[in-house]
Amino acid sequence: MLNTSLLPLLADGEFRSGQDLADALGVSRTAVWKQFKKLGELGLPIESVKGRGYRIPGGIELLDDTTIRRFLQPEAAGLLRALEILETVGSTNARAMRRAEQGPAAGMVYTAEQQSAGRGRRGRQWVSPYAGNLYLSLVWEFGQGAAALEGLSLAVGVAVARALAACGIGPVQLKWPNDVLFEGSKLGGILLEMTGDAAGACQVVIGVGLNVSMPQASAGAIDQAWTDIDTITGREHPGRNTLLAALLNELLPLVARFEDQGFAHWRDDWQVLDAFAGEHVVLHTGAQQTAGVARGVDERGALQLETTTGLQSVYGGEISMRLAP
Repeated sequence: MLNTSLLPLLADGEFRSGQDLADALGVSRTAVWKQFKKLGELGLPIESVKGRGYRIPGGIELLDDTTIRRFLQPEAAGLLRALEILETVGSTNARAMRRAEQGPAAGMVYTAEQQSAGRGRRGRQWVSPYAGNLYLSLVWEFGQGAAALEGLSLAVGVAVARALAACGIGPVQLKWPNDVLFEGSKLGGILLEMTGDAAGACQVVIGVGLNVSMPQASAGAIDQAWTDIDTITGREHPGRNTLLAALLNELLPLVARFEDQGFAHWRDDWQVLDAFAGEHVVLHTGAQQTAGVARGVDERGALQLETTTGLQSVYGGEISMRLAP
């Protein structure tokens, strides 16, 4: 288990001598060295200079409950049941699902400094450098089953775009059904999972991942064009705690009202953000491919694909959409 008490001492990016760190923590120099070794195993860049000490170049921002709550708006704060900040976890969505399966958990939020088994759509790995990006999973309860949740992931995309805009980041676009893009490169993604009665009371985990500060060394596993908030803003942004609070300010009111409002309330806003509107695209479903022109979405969130045989409604699932060559 990582002793995270060392990290706040290095968060500002300034040099600290080994002896100063040992004195601050009340441990030996050997114990400090062992902790640095663990930090290196997490992928954190540790710089050591003789006569000056150790530092994390550029510093890091650790997630902090008090800071996040300070930036919550009253409505979101009232809907937030609990916020659990984890150091490392397999997946915040998996953690939230396990909690949801134990009983009502509406309003519980899980986030982490790092995921070891984060997932995107179609089973893809979500690359997760320590204290670099944002991983957020929100649990909410719905009473009318899966049918009432049509278009929810698209509405969540709109909420994410609004949260980023509130922090001076963007403008972003949305790719059906679950991707957040900036200038054609992937900035984030959305993953929804459900437990309970598909025709009645159920709980849904809404997972959001955003690339905030993605080291090039960590990005080799990404198999598509990507970007991060540091790149978009030149590192001039409010930071992960403020970003997380902005996401909660949008997401909590959204889920609280969605069952009454439905996706129709969000459709026009989604259409404005549609990255592929009017573009020739190819849908990949397993070995099957379907070509057509993307014509937005209907009031249920189904993609409207104009093909040679007419307009088709395509619903979510294990589908990948790409621009036609």
